[in-house]
Amino acid sequence: MLLRVIKGLAEAGKETWRVDPSQVDSLPQSVEDRTVEVFGERLSPLQVVQRVLEDVRREGDDAVRRYAQLLDGAPPDPAWQVEVPAEHVARARDQVSAELVTALEMSAARVEEFHRATARRSWVDLSSGLGELVVPLERVGIYAPGGSATYPSTVLMTAIPARVAGVKEVVLSSPSGPSGDGDPDPALLVAADIAGVDRVFRVGGVQAIGAMAFGTASVPKVDKICGPGNVFVTLAKQMVYGSVDIDGLYGPTETVIVADETANPAFCAADLLAQAEHDPLAAPILVTTSHSLLDEVEAVLDSQIQGMERADMARASMEARGKAVLLDTMDDAIELANAIAPEHLCLMVEEPWHWAGKVTHAGGVFLGEFSPEVMGDYMAGPSHVMPTGGTARFNSALSVHHFLKTMPVVALKPADYPELARAAAVIARAEGMTGHARAVEIRLGAEQGNGAKAGD
Repeated sequence: MLLRVIKGLAEAGKETWRVDPSQVDSLPQSVEDRTVEVFGERLSPLQVVQRVLEDVRREGDDAVRRYAQLLDGAPPDPAWQVEVPAEHVARARDQVSAELVTALEMSAARVEEFHRATARRSWVDLSSGLGELVVPLERVGIYAPGGSATYPSTVLMTAIPARVAGVKEVVLSSPSGPSGDGDPDPALLVAADIAGVDRVFRVGGVQAIGAMAFGTASVPKVDKICGPGNVFVTLAKQMVYGSVDIDGLYGPTETVIVADETANPAFCAADLLAQAEHDPLAAPILVTTSHSLLDEVEAVLDSQIQGMERADMARASMEARGKAVLLDTMDDAIELANAIAPEHLCLMVEEPWHWAGKVTHAGGVFLGEFSPEVMGDYMAGPSHVMPTGGTARFNSALSVHHFLKTMPVVALKPADYPELARAAAVIARAEGMTGHARAVEIRLGAEQGNGAKAGD
């Protein structure tokens, strides 16, 4: 049995559902050994991040190149450049299939359409003299992870909302891929070209976050860093916050499927395995009111996992964090889903729109059997960068709004000033701010004179 079965809401409430992406009790032995090899001593993830960030802050490109060679596999060539040449980005289309280019372009169009529909606009109410200017950030840095898999979809899902917002410059950093020139994966470069990324850097991990946060001779300092990564990247984003803004701290992916007796067990199993193949710490969770569906899903899981390219990864995830929760009612199922606040919540039930109205905490909600979470990963339109680890209780999926800031505008009319000023002076004196009170009172009586020039 791949899924551990939990029965009843009371028992489910005793489970630990959330993983803090910045808290790691232990690392794989291979990672610890690699740390010793690179740094000459055993360091915690926090110590590694602190050291790399400080080196990048102090040494700039020299530290970036050194760690790119040590950790990313960049060639030990003193002439090796941090930035990917523009001609390399352009020629990447010849290195991938036409089918992939077409699919990425289709995804990009849908992402752009969604975010244009949801973008905010500046507004001014002349009658009240109040308004709000909505302006884009100037420069945004995107991080796209590498390693066991590359994610051109992540480039689309982060760069396109930034472009729709009107960000002036979008830069991308990703570790070197398997190509001999040290460039990131060609598919990622194609996605960057489609999304309108201005510059691409061959840098991954903590050194990429540091370079974008502090700026180096090659990498410009950005205003905001977006994108997921491993625990080292997450810690780095957490530590540079304040020097730059960040989109959030992302942990292992998680999906909760709420299903009733009408759900297709093969669909449920396939969606659980899709999450499980991401990472051994991924959380594939089935919540159902149907005992027969649970049995059928378990049977299908065993057959579907056979032949998966990442079957070992999926099995490890299922055995470590996979769960099936059997509950009495759909109300209980939604209550549990809200308590978990998952990155992805899939409602595979008879009336998904009815139950969607009861959802209060989820990164994204996927309704019905033909809106699987995987379509959200690649093609639906909203960004697939979504809050994990329960942070959906207070954070939202990455969107055009993350790349906009607002500035209130105040232009009060002289005729409205006396009443507002007297009230403001009362509050100021109550706070002991007599200078504040005088600054408003000095204008009383002048609102029909010279003061009219400033307010009308």
